[in-house]
Amino acid sequence: MKLSSQEMKRVLEDVRGHSEVNFNLCFQCRTCANACPFLDAMDIHPNVIMRMLQFGMGEPVLKSSTIWVCVGCNTCCDSCPMAIDIPTVMDALRQLAMEKGVAIGEPDILNFHEQMLKSVKKYGRAHKLEIMMRYKLKKKDLFQDIGLGLTMLAKRKLDLRAKKVKDIQSIESIFKK
Repeated sequence: MKLSSQEMKRVLEDVRGHSEVNFNLCFQCRTCANACPFLDAMDIHPNVIMRMLQFGMGEPVLKSSTIWVCVGCNTCCDSCPMAIDIPTVMDALRQLAMEKGVAIGEPDILNFHEQMLKSVKKYGRAHKLEIMMRYKLKKKDLFQDIGLGLTMLAKRKLDLRAKKVKDIQSIESIFKK
């Protein structure tokens, strides 16, 4: 996928619009990168993502694994001297990558995310056993972690039956927005 300069401008405007975060405030102190617990799994450091956005390099940012590896723990923005909400920018970038049809840098993470949302939509909370079973089925890798799953079942870390919240209509209304 190759985006034209016009499309890239729109992507950057969309990132600003979706996140409402001014990533131009970043002055590359690297505090976010130094604080990130998932930095080793990222292909581009978060401060470099901010710099690439400042320079209008949206396409490589949308293709990066970093936007999918970020778990939104807020460690980066809690330590950022400019209080830039980097997880919100990452959320906007993930949304734009999906909208633009960009190849997902970490397809397994998207698969897991989709299964998690299905569970929350269905029960109002995460049913871990069902999430993992759906994730593994979609990945066609049902038995790789079977030992870990059985250990978690034995330690009662996974519920066999899902528990549904009482006010499921409120959850459904959130998904309709």
